[in-house]
Amino acid sequence: MFRSYRFQVGLKAALVAAWAFALSWSVFTGQHILWSVLLGVALLFQIGHLIHYQNQVTERINYFFESIKNEDFSQNFEPRDKSAIIRSLHQNMQLINEYIQEVKIDSQQQEHYFRALIEQVGTGILSFNEKGFVLHANQSLKKLFGLEQLTHLKQLEKVDEKLAQMLQQIQPNEQKLVQYTGKQGTTTLLIKSGAFKNQNDHLRLLSIQDINRELDEKELDSWLKLIRVLTHEIMNSIAPVTSLSESLSNYYQKDGEPIPTTEVSDKLIQNTIRGLDIIKEQGKGLINFVESYRKFTRLPKPEKKLVSVSDLLEKTALLRRAALPDDHTRITVKRPSEKLLVLADEKLISQVLINLVKNAVEALDKQETGEIELIGRETSSGQVEIVVRDNGPGIPPDLMEEIFVPFFTTRENGSGIGLSLSRQIMRLHGGSLKASSVPGQETSFTLRFG
Repeated sequence: MFRSYRFQVGLKAALVAAWAFALSWSVFTGQHILWSVLLGVALLFQIGHLIHYQNQVTERINYFFESIKNEDFSQNFEPRDKSAIIRSLHQNMQLINEYIQEVKIDSQQQEHYFRALIEQVGTGILSFNEKGFVLHANQSLKKLFGLEQLTHLKQLEKVDEKLAQMLQQIQPNEQKLVQYTGKQGTTTLLIKSGAFKNQNDHLRLLSIQDINRELDEKELDSWLKLIRVLTHEIMNSIAPVTSLSESLSNYYQKDGEPIPTTEVSDKLIQNTIRGLDIIKEQGKGLINFVESYRKFTRLPKPEKKLVSVSDLLEKTALLRRAALPDDHTRITVKRPSEKLLVLADEKLISQVLINLVKNAVEALDKQETGEIELIGRETSSGQVEIVVRDNGPGIPPDLMEEIFVPFFTTRENGSGIGLSLSRQIMRLHGGSLKASSVPGQETSFTLRFG
């Protein structure tokens, strides 16, 4: 496009020079006055045509960047102009405009999804900046303090002045237990603080939980860990997008003003399109991450029926033996009594067992001999248990509490949702999934049905 543009500008400039030369020749050689007038008019017309052509291109580029500056992506740059240069310019502008629209729509959808997700959390979530202005407060927090809206921390002074002061003074990574007296009486609040930076703003993130009404304090820890993971993943995707967007913007600006059209080269446009492609891929990656979380939050309700534990273990062993990468790992079944039955959704529990055996196989990947044992048994209290045990390297003690946190993984290609899904499935059955490990000897995962 810009070769043709330079050619057109050069041709028009050459015509201006030619008409100027002809006018000078006419004047200095004493030609008839009519010839000089005609040549002068032709020169003025050619100069005006060149200026109009240059302004036409510059105005369209300025209009395009003004639209981007004002975040107005509704403009259509249809290639309907008579000029081939303008048509080509419109095509490139339309392409860039569509890329930016897609990225903006993706970002808005992701923001709406995560806001909706936080609204469903039973724990109060509050984020605010250094000046005390509230960026987000979910329904659980507003319900806890009896507020319909919360825009600034000073509003909490009407609820509890000491609490409002404490929330402003609490330091990152600090947690406190405070007594709060509200409309529903006095309760104990567990408050944990985190901090992160969003562009140039230092933001504080608080989780506030009424532990008098919670069954287990670890539930809050799980949510905080989940929020940290979600924040980490989101920031890893958004930070390069922000940096790249600034770089692309700087390509076309100098001292706060759009650069002249003559400085826009083919290489610059190619770099711009390449950068926008990268932004698009980052957006898609974040959407895939969100889809993984949707799987975790959309488990079907179990369709329970009596299932033979022995048959369930044999089917699992048969399926996984066929998928073993080599002969150094062996899967055995310790068969329980044929009469041992469990009330469960066979498909969902099979999914849990297959995932646990798969994890065990991967853990044994670097061992010369691997043993995986599937055990079915009945406890002294009449509860049914299924154990998946391996003789792998084990799980470090400091990771035992982390392995069930959604999206936490120690594997390079792991999704981090397998164990979280498995525990959630067991909870839907009214049971539990627990892990125990002796580093260097063995690891066991126990499914206990209530």
